[in-house]
Amino acid sequence: MYVPSQFEEKRTEVLHELITANPFGTLVTHGPNGLDANHIPFELHPAQGPLGQLSAHVARANPVWQELSNGDEVLVVFRAGDAYISPNWYPSKHELHRQVPTWNYQVVHAHGRVTIRDDERYVRGVVARLTRKHEASQPKPWKMSDSAPDFVDTLMKAIVGVEIDITRLVGKFKLSQNKDVRDIRGPAEALNQDGESVIGSAMFAAADAKAKADAK
Repeated sequence: MYVPSQFEEKRTEVLHELITANPFGTLVTHGPNGLDANHIPFELHPAQGPLGQLSAHVARANPVWQELSNGDEVLVVFRAGDAYISPNWYPSKHELHRQVPTWNYQVVHAHGRVTIRDDERYVRGVVARLTRKHEASQPKPWKMSDSAPDFVDTLMKAIVGVEIDITRLVGKFKLSQNKDVRDIRGPAEALNQDGESVIGSAMFAAADAKAKADAK
């Protein structure tokens, strides 16, 4: 991924926060049939190894787990949001007429080495933790014990675990940091008014950080 220095985010804890808040990732692999991409929810274990570990599961019918060997390099892409930026939102455009459209976004690329975990105990743990996390906001959270044991047993046999030791994290937070502070805040306000608060709020934070740095 091309990452200009002004858009690079290196702080591991910030990249972990994005992954945790946006766990639905794109697993990119290169097997005997070429490139493949699978879209699955992940769980991040930040304390496992220097950069953390990811766990997930795929359907046993999905060939990806058979096309991979333990130790193969893989890539998982996590995205926090994206938004079109109109030149009309930059205050300087109306004075200098030297702005063009762009697209802002926040992404993390997690590079790592995979281990296939065809282990029912491991898979049960992954499913239980993912369920507990994502059901937490429900009035009456569903749990695995709500279903008949034989039904759950059958489903557990139909999935395979995937574990990834993260070896490199690359973060790109493109939030118009290459612009003047007012030209970051202008689009941020427009995005929030349009309901695009994920990128809008991130841009306001970027504007505040730049204003603070400029004041030093």
